[in-house]
Amino acid sequence: MTQDTLLLDERCKGYPLAAAPCPPGRIGSRGWNLYRDDLSYPIAVLDADALEHNLRWMQAFAESRGIVIAPHGKTTMSPQIFRRQLDAGAWGLTFATVWQAGVGVRAGARNIIIANQVLCTADLDGIVALLDAYAGLRIWFLVDSVAQVERVEAWSRRRDRQAPLDCLLEVGVAGQRTGCRTADQALTLARRIHDSGALRLGGIECYEGGLAKCDLHGDQAAVSAFLDAVRGITQECDRAGLFQDDAIILSAGGSAVFDVVAPALRAEVSRPLRGVLRSGCYIAHDHGHYAGFLRNIEARAGLDDSLRPALSVWAMVQSVPEPGLALLGCGKRDVSFDLSLPQPVRLAPCGASADQPVPEGWAVTALNDHHAYLHFDPAGPAPSVGDRVALGISHPCTTFDKWSWMPLIDARGGVIDAVTIEF
Repeated sequence: MTQDTLLLDERCKGYPLAAAPCPPGRIGSRGWNLYRDDLSYPIAVLDADALEHNLRWMQAFAESRGIVIAPHGKTTMSPQIFRRQLDAGAWGLTFATVWQAGVGVRAGARNIIIANQVLCTADLDGIVALLDAYAGLRIWFLVDSVAQVERVEAWSRRRDRQAPLDCLLEVGVAGQRTGCRTADQALTLARRIHDSGALRLGGIECYEGGLAKCDLHGDQAAVSAFLDAVRGITQECDRAGLFQDDAIILSAGGSAVFDVVAPALRAEVSRPLRGVLRSGCYIAHDHGHYAGFLRNIEARAGLDDSLRPALSVWAMVQSVPEPGLALLGCGKRDVSFDLSLPQPVRLAPCGASADQPVPEGWAVTALNDHHAYLHFDPAGPAPSVGDRVALGISHPCTTFDKWSWMPLIDARGGVIDAVTIEF
């Protein structure tokens, strides 16, 4: 099914059950408004202005530092958002799996990084199927062991494949995720890849996020030291003639500390170097986990304007059963809770056609499957049954994956567009 023929309907959570089906791109013609309760609750929405701001801001940030972005698509898994990112100038897209990469390719990406190891037969066959079906497509996946190289070589022999698959050597952090732990391991593996007819080494990749602890100066020191080592490995591989493409890719994550990552994606090498920032969460940002990291980025970089939270989940006050406690119709099925609980940020009183900040001290203290426990000072302003509360999220990735679509909302609550989500 193409995006032109895709329909939103009553099977999509948050879509009005009594409404006729509608293509996502025509949802604005319905004249729906969040504050009139035209949508079913709970509903995850995207602030259209903030989304566009974040899109343009991060693209300009990368360009001003001489690097490119390949946003991590697993944040949203939304073809419409992918298309916006590519149209704004993204070099490519990043994914965690071969299946996810297929969504990005169909959305128009022609440079794909699979920021993960690929070694099973079905996934290697899938990469070849994509390469055969789409002209000009390049796909790089990560390699971090000789054992993985041997599996790819065995697959290549079984398939009698002559052309090598593109890969990036991954450098990791001891005690954390995947990747070579030392420079010696990395250089040994790079030589093995270079000598393999099944793989072609295009560059070096790393993920620095596990080193970042939301410490203003500590993050900068820890991440910079790691990226210095990665840059050194890149230069060693270059001096040894181990890279096999016209340009060398040097790539890191960058969602939490992109100000530290960006300058590290530059190195003196013998051929063109493409620094690739893979930040994904910037497009929606959040009110919690990444908001804390962003305050440090703003302080380190002296930024007056940066990213804005674009994603929130709106829920209705269903019950106020006792003083100081209200129950919202939203729970673990609807909003992220893996890093921290959602926080109430905006209030649209019952019947109101606009929202306002929530009173000080309101907090969500627990979630059930379909309920949020909103606590407040019994002596202060209290929510009423029928009020609408916007919940700010912490970690956009694990909110997007709970929805099959999201409306885009303008400053007056009008539904002007929609995106679909393909997890």
